[in-house]
Amino acid sequence: MKRIKKGDTVKILAGKDKDQIGKILRVIGEKVLVEGLNLVKKHVKPNPQIQEQGGIKTKEAPLHVSNVALLNPQTNKADKVGFKFIEAADGSKRKVRYFKSNDELVDIV
Repeated sequence: MKRIKKGDTVKILAGKDKDQIGKILRVIGEKVLVEGLNLVKKHVKPNPQIQEQGGIKTKEAPLHVSNVALLNPQTNKADKVGFKFIEAADGSKRKVRYFKSNDELVDIV
């Protein structure tokens, strides 16, 4: 289980978009794509086979996971994430993420 997953709301800790808040679009190994942040310009050649026009396009570039932190909705601050095992209703143990500052669960059980 990873500390940051697709759909999580994160705060950028370093880089040109520092202190911005966004939603994770995709996790690519040790890097993440954050919606609308870390935008770069990409020069694209026209491709007539898929009816794509050429030009300069803006897209999100990946950020390393060490440069983002999960946003705690109760404190509205970036927070560290830990893991712990909790007992499920059927008696089995389940690994869940929690915020280290206030022990609130990130994953809804």
